[in-house]
Amino acid sequence: MPKLAQDLLPIINHKLDAVVPSDIRRFDKYVSQFDDVVKLTLGEPDLNTPEHIKQAAIRDIENNDSHYGPQSGKPELLQAIGKYVKGVTGVDYDPASEITVTVGATEALNCSLSALLNDGDKVIVPTPVWSMYMQLVCLTGATPVEVDTSDTGFILTPEKLEEVIEREGKGVKAVMLNDPTNPTGVTYPKEVIEGLAEVIKKHHMYAISDEIYSELIYGDAKHYSLATYIPDRTIFISGLSKSHAMTGWRLGYICGPDEIMASVRKMNDFMITVVTNNVQAAAIEALTNGLDDPKEFRDIYQRRVNFMEKGLKKLGFDMALPRGAFYIFAKIPEKYQGDDVGFAKALAKDARVGVIPGSYFGAGGAGYVRMSYASSDEVLKEALKRITKVCGSRIIIFINLNFPLL
Repeated sequence: MPKLAQDLLPIINHKLDAVVPSDIRRFDKYVSQFDDVVKLTLGEPDLNTPEHIKQAAIRDIENNDSHYGPQSGKPELLQAIGKYVKGVTGVDYDPASEITVTVGATEALNCSLSALLNDGDKVIVPTPVWSMYMQLVCLTGATPVEVDTSDTGFILTPEKLEEVIEREGKGVKAVMLNDPTNPTGVTYPKEVIEGLAEVIKKHHMYAISDEIYSELIYGDAKHYSLATYIPDRTIFISGLSKSHAMTGWRLGYICGPDEIMASVRKMNDFMITVVTNNVQAAAIEALTNGLDDPKEFRDIYQRRVNFMEKGLKKLGFDMALPRGAFYIFAKIPEKYQGDDVGFAKALAKDARVGVIPGSYFGAGGAGYVRMSYASSDEVLKEALKRITKVCGSRIIIFINLNFPLL
């Protein structure tokens, strides 16, 4: 096994030094070591991609669609995305210049940030949030500015955004918003979105709006997009991973004004060349004949969140009101001393239930755990049964953060 020459060791991209691997994936690996563990760790739907979407991909393969396609995406797919997004936001994006197809929403975020940011720029990131936001910003040489939203219902208010911009001074170039939010499941009310739009406009900033969970909203909650109010300042990002249970297909997209999308498209071309043809064929089917597919998924997730919320509240867990996505962000009961990492480790060891510590999602997440209810009904019932057995019968005592004693 070869070892790198010693004189080459210092020759690396040092921006990577400050970027650590995903704590979420690391903790999922940790809980996976326990036999018979029930995992509520990852945002992975247990539902299958609808059959008509799979068949569209199969037909595309059988038709030998195996050559390079247009770099920004097949025209039929770009048109389907444009039509869908107009229905959601009211914004009429030009498929020929203002939309590009990506390898999932993560790559969409990566190429958007890379096209936008320079060394020394600052990006405001309301937390708790999916930790990769901070990592992707750091890779560009910019600095993520975490804003703890735990005291405002896990929502970035216009007042708080204004306060942070004034405090940070020059260099704030953008704000990143995830709505509905991972890990809290919180959705943003219309008046808050309108207020944020006014602050962003006032301070001459970009908005990077990650709306990957927008089709998964429950009850009487509604989704409102920043793109509706400031389309000239918003980079709109979404995809099919959550809405159509297509996480492994890796299909995302970006919409925005032509002037910034020229750079975003260029960066996307450098990163991926082109998205796989049969995946695009599946996406065309999803966005033309599969617009009702998420309705069935929403009904299933609504039932599951109601079940988990009711059971956890009986055990003394408080939580953010989950109105979207498929996560519960639960505050661990006071008797567990607020140690979310120790609690999650103890839960894995003693109850054989895997959850993710809330502190892994940034400022404001300490003392919480994230539970995904994207798992099957049977898995959720077993998980709640095991959590009840542990949390309802005895107190977990912690020696320190790393080694809980039961």
